[in-house]
Amino acid sequence: MTEEYLEQSFLGSLEAGQSMPKATLPEKGMNPDTAETLVQHIRLNEAKADQNLATFCTTQMEPQADRLMMSAMETNAIDKSEYPKTAAMENYTISMIAHMWNIGENKEIFKDFIGTSTVGSSEGCMLGGLSLLHSWKHRAKKAGLDIDNLHEHKPNLVIMSGYQVVWEKFCTYWNVDMRQVPIDEQHMSLDMDHVMDYVDENTIGIIGIQGITYTGAVDDIQKLDELVSEYNKTAQLPIRIHVDAAFGGFFAPFVDGFKPWDFRLKNVGSINVSGHKYGMVYPGIGWIVWRENTEEYLPNEMRFSVPYLGSSIDSIAINFSHSGAHILAQYYNMIRFGREGFTAVMNNVRKVSLRITDELNKFNVFEIVNDGSQLPINCWKIADDANVNWTLYDLEDKLKEYGWQVPAYPLPANRDKTIISRVVVRPAMTMAICDDFIDDLKLAIDDLNKK
Repeated sequence: MTEEYLEQSFLGSLEAGQSMPKATLPEKGMNPDTAETLVQHIRLNEAKADQNLATFCTTQMEPQADRLMMSAMETNAIDKSEYPKTAAMENYTISMIAHMWNIGENKEIFKDFIGTSTVGSSEGCMLGGLSLLHSWKHRAKKAGLDIDNLHEHKPNLVIMSGYQVVWEKFCTYWNVDMRQVPIDEQHMSLDMDHVMDYVDENTIGIIGIQGITYTGAVDDIQKLDELVSEYNKTAQLPIRIHVDAAFGGFFAPFVDGFKPWDFRLKNVGSINVSGHKYGMVYPGIGWIVWRENTEEYLPNEMRFSVPYLGSSIDSIAINFSHSGAHILAQYYNMIRFGREGFTAVMNNVRKVSLRITDELNKFNVFEIVNDGSQLPINCWKIADDANVNWTLYDLEDKLKEYGWQVPAYPLPANRDKTIISRVVVRPAMTMAICDDFIDDLKLAIDDLNKK
């Protein structure tokens, strides 16, 4: 009886008494249930998803969405002829997102505008940057510029200094000069007083950020559009704006307080977004839409024809094989929540963010950098006159003892001596979770003050 029990019990298994393989492939396999349990054991000290206030990524979906994703994990979204219904749902979602961004009434995907799903918003940024680069090359050649002479005509991209790292990668990979507009005390987003000073005939475009990850601020893209319009009146090579709306693109359309930032502005040529942020899908999926389905906006060299339902469509991608599961999940969210549902969810998110600001102000030691009244990110620094002998790094460590992940970090160059803390309020963060966080924040600060 004992031997039979030990054979069937995980605790009595040979593997339970051994360290896990780490460097080389083990000679023998193991029971699948044992393997599953051991992998879960490795993850025991990882942060609980609901207590990770550092990540922008979705950590909780409805069980119906979970089941849909499991049913489609084996599909390869790039194979549009083999999985035509997945491709159809991708196109439905692109159209919904484009109209959510005011592409215009009665406009149709592939006829009037074009878009694609991506592996996260990073691929969307890459594709947006590449379309700016290649379209600039076409314009430059027509204007007679010797674009092979990189000493005189190296392409450049203008962006504020609080950019997401994907833009640095884009400029490095494709040999583009990154012109960073610095932040300062008066300009925590793109400095509209000086941005056009960075533009010349070699500028492929300007990036407007609808949601700066450092602070939750937004660029004034409406003002940027006005500046670009004025510049284009006399420019030999007109420029366009790409909007990196990685986390704002699924939030701003459903709440108030935002100036026009999308396709309502005539110089906005393309927009990308993360579906796995406020699109409420697990990582990683993103989307990008170009305002016109023309070579002027999306050059032909970026389009690859693939068979689809007896005809062909354009495939636009840097990544290739990826599961169709995330596309199903995004389409599920669109039809499940609708405009009314997304509005209710995002307004609840804002309520939580504003509540956190109210509680932070009660400590009388913090200065609020971003209050959550626009995008739901709370950022704060220790006030200059605060009488405390601890830092935000100390607070970060103390909150970890209670299970909360709240990062502390410096602002970008020019303000890198300013240290801030940040909480990202995601849809899964209910007011009940917020209450628990506030209670533990009070305890953490009390502990630090005593020590």
